[in-house]
Amino acid sequence: MSSKSEFAKSQITAGFGCGASVLSTFCEDYDLDSDIAVKLACGLGGGCALGEICGAVSGGILVVSLKHGAETAEDSGAKSNCHARVVQFTDVFREKNGALTCRELLECDPTTDEGFQVYLKKRGTVCVGLVKSSAEILEELGY
Repeated sequence: MSSKSEFAKSQITAGFGCGASVLSTFCEDYDLDSDIAVKLACGLGGGCALGEICGAVSGGILVVSLKHGAETAEDSGAKSNCHARVVQFTDVFREKNGALTCRELLECDPTTDEGFQVYLKKRGTVCVGLVKSSAEILEELGY
């Protein structure tokens, strides 16, 4: 296991959300302040609290954007490249983990009381693995 995936695991184990755990793992590589990264990605957990795109995926997409995102509104080449890289990352994540949404990955609906309790239980196991997987995929893809 890489040091980045271990760091990502330590972040979620410490209580940070999935997206924050992934994004903060790559902060140093892209000159992003880790405090800002954690704050920026705070709302991504639980599929943005709706069971939608997994926070580990969203955090990974933010890392992809840090490396490939457009710096100006006119930079259509960077936008196109970033889009392609996001598709690449999400394709690999889906292939390795079976889905992209929290509802599917955790087999629950975190917007219901019952589903939220399932989410909280699985956060310490399933989500830890998804955060590690996201960091590993990013490293495999050269981030």
